[in-house]
Amino acid sequence: MLITSPSNPAVKQIRGLHERKERERTGLFFIEGIRLVVEAAQLGADIRTLVVAPALLKSDAAWATVESLRQRGVRCLEVSPEVFVGLSHKAGPQGIGAVMGQRWESLEEVRLVDDRCWVALDEPQDPGNIGTILRTADATGCAGVILAGHTADPYDPSALRASMGAVLSQRLVKASFPLFMTWKQRNQYTVVGTSGQAEQDYRAETYRFPLILLMGSERQGLTHEQQAACDVVVKIPMVGRSDSLNLAVATGVMLYELLAQRHRH
Repeated sequence: MLITSPSNPAVKQIRGLHERKERERTGLFFIEGIRLVVEAAQLGADIRTLVVAPALLKSDAAWATVESLRQRGVRCLEVSPEVFVGLSHKAGPQGIGAVMGQRWESLEEVRLVDDRCWVALDEPQDPGNIGTILRTADATGCAGVILAGHTADPYDPSALRASMGAVLSQRLVKASFPLFMTWKQRNQYTVVGTSGQAEQDYRAETYRFPLILLMGSERQGLTHEQQAACDVVVKIPMVGRSDSLNLAVATGVMLYELLAQRHRH
């Protein structure tokens, strides 16, 4: 049956996932677009409900995914274009979305192995930065991202767009910063931080893997106490008038240097 009313209870529940408090209450989030839904299906992600607007969905590959998920027993809601537009955050929605279960792990489940690295972010407040870092972490072969303290939501629509699906493949951990440091010390993991006041250029350091790259908040970077807790602190030099880099850009610079050294060694 085609749902045409935005007041339909199932539609209202999905629309509620636009709000962080509802995502946190339910442990769910909403993705949209052919690429993300197809990738979620291929990864065997926790898809709870498919939302399809037949009049908008033109992709044969997407319809094949819909049929495959239906055969697996995934609930499918068919809605009118108007209802789907009310659920969408995209210009020119493609007519397919999915309600997903969030994936979180505890620090106790994380073990650093081989030459993989993790990214730890202290209180990032921009969901777009988190999404971009997830995408870059995936591109550089990281295992996952640890969010320390009060942070923006990696399942926020803007974070999902910026991550380009990496939120589905990267492992995610939430923890307080003191708990993160206790875990680091107990396991004797190497933590690398950045500071404009550090003496060593990030390209001149020889990094020991596995490791955790710790990046500070957008507003103040790493505090002096956090820098003191790092095993290595390096700087990213700047020659222009700017005295700092965007958090996602700085993290990307570091991750690609780490990738280069992993390949060399």
